[in-house]
Amino acid sequence: THYDLVTQSLIEKLKQYDYAYVLIIPDLTEALRLHDLGYKVMVGNLDDPRTYQLARVHQALFVATTANDQVNANVAFTVREISETVKMLGTANATASVDLLELAGCSYVIQLAEMMASSLVRQVVNGRTSAHVIGKFDELLIAEASVRGTDLVNKTLQESQLREQLGVNVLGVWSRGTFELANPATRLSEHSILIMAGTRDHISRYNALYRDDALSHITPVIIIGGGRVGRAVARNLTERGMDYRIIEKAPERIRDPQKYVLGDAAELEVLEIAGIQNATSIIITTHDDDMNVYLTIYCRRLCPDAQIISRANLERNIATLHRAGADFVMSYASTGATAIINSIGRDNILLMAEGLAIFEILTPDKMVGKTLKQCDIRAKTGCTVVAVHTDTSVISMPDPDTHLSANARLIIIGTPEAEENFLRQY
Repeated sequence: THYDLVTQSLIEKLKQYDYAYVLIIPDLTEALRLHDLGYKVMVGNLDDPRTYQLARVHQALFVATTANDQVNANVAFTVREISETVKMLGTANATASVDLLELAGCSYVIQLAEMMASSLVRQVVNGRTSAHVIGKFDELLIAEASVRGTDLVNKTLQESQLREQLGVNVLGVWSRGTFELANPATRLSEHSILIMAGTRDHISRYNALYRDDALSHITPVIIIGGGRVGRAVARNLTERGMDYRIIEKAPERIRDPQKYVLGDAAELEVLEIAGIQNATSIIITTHDDDMNVYLTIYCRRLCPDAQIISRANLERNIATLHRAGADFVMSYASTGATAIINSIGRDNILLMAEGLAIFEILTPDKMVGKTLKQCDIRAKTGCTVVAVHTDTSVISMPDPDTHLSANARLIIIGTPEAEENFLRQY
């Protein structure tokens, strides 16, 4: 019911997963413009029950509304006049709006600023070497861990013996915005972030051997931007026991003088007051992609070894931010669209960072009865099957001779292009 960056990304995912959709637009001129761009559009007022009758909302799979809190509440209340059962998701900017939107009729309410902040903070290392869980598929946990400061640095995965000694399976390795699927010869560096799969016991064993949180209490994480996302990042860091400093140039946004630095992050003096000289992690959260690219270049020149995590609003700027020096980039649009597609009932999709996702899917008919080797998924699509989930067990990093049954679910890791190839073929 609202066209924005989240909706734009959501529609691409809906097409990818072969869901039909209609976009309701109140303004005829805007509807014609979007129609000319190839969108499936219907003209109608969002506060008119007849709009939703004509859209056959009582037969719909799902309703998503991503406008401001007041419009979303009106949409939810109006839809409920036509259908009491259709699933509906609304986005909320204010925490106080969550309860109101639920009362208005939303089945799910998501706060995108909080989700975005959680995604950004999830990537923060800041001296920590512990593995932290970022997603789960039943009893199979997906975790990330930095190898900086451990004896894993300069070893290959084969030399690390992580699977043999601890039971964890390394799916791949992040390094400065580049992801490499795991193979025995993969060599780990100071900048490597392991993506691992295992049971809770396996992850605990890893942490018992490699956990070191000492540095995280010494150097504050620098947050550039004190808007909704920046403040949410600060709350997330506090929950993880990490200190922070927020750089914000608008005086009215200063909440705590002990934690905030008033000024423009493009000025060296302001960055120095915030502690840029000793920073190990920097999170850039402004809603202006041009500014984020500019600040990423600047911070990378000032701090060659720091971890830089940046927000992107437009997906086309993700690659630019990586080239500018960002280690991780998270897109506001992709984060919201992934949350909505999961709520619709799609099998679980875990967005690791921009450019990489793990998704779960029932074994396609073309693969039933074949082995993984016979399917040759990696060569054909670029995806890798990291686990096979049956009724009785989860086989992590399955053997190439593993047979695939009709009721098995495949847990797959891949780039958006690889996922698109997989879904198109199977």
